[in-house]
Amino acid sequence: MQGLRDHFLMAMPHLEDDNFAGSLTYICDHDDNGTLGLMLNQPMELTLEGLFEQLEIDASGCDELSTAVLSGGPVHRERGFILHSGSPEQWDSSIRTGDNRALTTSMDILHAIAAGRGPSSFLVCLGCVGWEPDQLAREMKDNTWLTVEASDEVLFHTPAAARLDAAAGRLGVDLRLLSREAGHG
Repeated sequence: MQGLRDHFLMAMPHLEDDNFAGSLTYICDHDDNGTLGLMLNQPMELTLEGLFEQLEIDASGCDELSTAVLSGGPVHRERGFILHSGSPEQWDSSIRTGDNRALTTSMDILHAIAAGRGPSSFLVCLGCVGWEPDQLAREMKDNTWLTVEASDEVLFHTPAAARLDAAAGRLGVDLRLLSREAGHG
């Protein structure tokens, strides 16, 4: 299976798992050790303002306090993951996920966002999703997921509720019209 890092993973309409039905996931890392991703279309009631209050971080420099924190997935729900534009070298704990995208899990990026010195584009998620080695490949053979290369437009410039349709649109697909049957023989 092709490397899926820096791709969107779209749940097929027949996926009924409560955690993943109707989800759009960004694949941050995909290798022989497994797959790590963040769901991008499930906003929480928690906003950045509420998060900064809970963490006792002065957010007087942040212009995006009303932005919803996303439920990134059912794994490590108490842990923050910040998907952002720019270089990972600027932050303490980061991995590059794409040409101009990175995933950071350290507090220094939250302090920078709160002070207005963070990356130009970012999403804050609580939790993540993960697959064991070969698990995602099996699920794809079962016609559970559809993939397309990620884009900044969908990630950072599309409202959460519209991201799944926007990602599918990159393939010219309307997910509501897809069959549950896979086309392999």
